[in-house]
Amino acid sequence: MNSLNHGIGRTGEHSTQQSTRELDHIPLSTRPPREYSRLPDRHQPAEHLLLNKNTLKQKLNAGKTAIGPFVGLPSPGMVETMGWMGFDFVVIDCEHGPMDYETAEHMIRAAELSGTTPILRIGLNEQQHIQRYLEAGAAGVMIPLINNADDAKKVVDAVKYPPIGKRGAFAGRSANFGLQAMAEYIKEANEETFISFQIETPEGIENRDGIIATEHADAIFLGPGDLSVNFGIPGDTMNPKVLDTIDSLVTSIHDAGKHAGTLGVTVEQTLYWHERGVRWIVNSAPKFLQAGAADYLSAVKGPLRL
Repeated sequence: MNSLNHGIGRTGEHSTQQSTRELDHIPLSTRPPREYSRLPDRHQPAEHLLLNKNTLKQKLNAGKTAIGPFVGLPSPGMVETMGWMGFDFVVIDCEHGPMDYETAEHMIRAAELSGTTPILRIGLNEQQHIQRYLEAGAAGVMIPLINNADDAKKVVDAVKYPPIGKRGAFAGRSANFGLQAMAEYIKEANEETFISFQIETPEGIENRDGIIATEHADAIFLGPGDLSVNFGIPGDTMNPKVLDTIDSLVTSIHDAGKHAGTLGVTVEQTLYWHERGVRWIVNSAPKFLQAGAADYLSAVKGPLRL
């Protein structure tokens, strides 16, 4: 007997033998079914298996403002904390930093647990790469460095199932490991999954019309940090050149019936863009930690003579 079976026998042997003896006098044909036989009919809708409604999409489509942080630290606990704080979504950042696939999947679970929408920023615009994160349960994607309409269409093909896109079918976590009827899941996934492109380079700005016009995309995120670097003014995200460029892009995005998003790291930056019609505002979990720590240290250093 191997150690695993031996361990099971020591902890459950008596109760297992007792329950088996209780059934000995009952004919096999009339014995109650075992619990594992009570699986839902894959061909019938099961309410508890339905895909979660994408509250980020719902809020933006209703004309409301949605705010949430980038989380680039590989920490499910950080995501869960942001969810319990009341943010509408988290952007799990797999473009930068040390994030691996398994950790990202746990962070998606943490978002679901705390009632916030998990969006993944994925650095590689390749179907197999994007597909894996969607199968892990991501409610949407943010794809950086979209420079033309072909780049944008490639994202849609990776995210949406046929007949809209080219995403491959797989009964993974997002599809409840095959317990939900495939046709039902594919229909819901095509309706609920959020797609956003990032425009952050001179080439992307030049090709804005084709990118923004891409069908089945929900939003365009405008990266002020990368724009400032590309304009030769790194870090100066409130420079008039950056502000004017984003303002112009926001107008084009709204004219196309899509949602505009940008960075709102400070209160001032958030209010500035909100006044200009931006309703999808992303900030930064590490910046919250830095700001809170700075305020605390500033307040106690004097009294404690630190």
